[in-house]
Amino acid sequence: MEKDIITLGIESSCDETSAAVVKNGREVLSNVINSQIKIHEKFGGVVPEIASRNHINNISGVVEEALKQADLTYNDIDLIACTYGPGLVGALLVGVSYAKGLSYALNKPLIGTNHIEGHIAANYITHKDLKPPFLCLIISGGHTHLVHIKDYTEFEIIGKTRDDAIGEAFDKVARVIGLGYPGGPKVDKMAKDGEANIELPKTHLDNLDFSFSGIKTAVINLHHKNPDINKSNLCASFEKTVTEILIENTIKAAKQLNIKSIALAGGVSANSYIRQEFINLEKKGYKIYYPESILCTDNAAMIASAGYYRYINGTKSDLTLNAIPNLKIE
Repeated sequence: MEKDIITLGIESSCDETSAAVVKNGREVLSNVINSQIKIHEKFGGVVPEIASRNHINNISGVVEEALKQADLTYNDIDLIACTYGPGLVGALLVGVSYAKGLSYALNKPLIGTNHIEGHIAANYITHKDLKPPFLCLIISGGHTHLVHIKDYTEFEIIGKTRDDAIGEAFDKVARVIGLGYPGGPKVDKMAKDGEANIELPKTHLDNLDFSFSGIKTAVINLHHKNPDINKSNLCASFEKTVTEILIENTIKAAKQLNIKSIALAGGVSANSYIRQEFINLEKKGYKIYYPESILCTDNAAMIASAGYYRYINGTKSDLTLNAIPNLKIE
């Protein structure tokens, strides 16, 4: 029987300081997340310098708590996986520097891990049966990607946003109608009380790319012209229209690739309406996967999982590893 591989994951790409211990890439022994949402709420978004400072204050305690909850010591860890991009450069550097220090002190392998690959890998934790190949729709504050997952470490982007990421569009809509930050969950909640009875524009491109700037601008203009517009209806209409755009492109991609397995990933995949509309595709013969809600947001368990698959594929990083804020997935 092969030895279990225990991975310590570290995530600090934005405003969550997280550490997790994961066995064999799929079994979470601990996943500690220290969120800064309350701190950044009053600024209406993440302030990079404040995020970095809080990561510095939190990271040691978060790592120690993850080991404590897993009932393990540093000696039990086989490798250390950390997010090195994409994200806020100062925030990333805190996690990368800490992971490099641990790797050197403990003489354990270091695996620099792509944050987006982490979001994809979150599905492996929730769905023990999921194996490549499959299609993954990554929807978050910074990304809207359609990715063909050919193998655990082999990806091809077949569609992406040309302007705003979908999460960014949610946040901007929320800000304009006075819901505040973070916008996604607040729009989702308000939409539940509304009817999708407002027609909003869809941008159709001649490939599998997305564009959300048109619909975002239409919502903003509608609200400016009619400040008394029913905000619940506006949220419901926005949510319904962007979901239709996501589904149209995803189905087109699935047909092109002849793939029936579709996974969702990223913070926006926690949106209840989007999730339900994708689940409805199972009636058409598709198999839909999505991470449990806690694994949709930024967390270190997903980084540990992605790092594990990089490690068993022969990837290792050295102590020259640096943060790459605009790191690409391919």
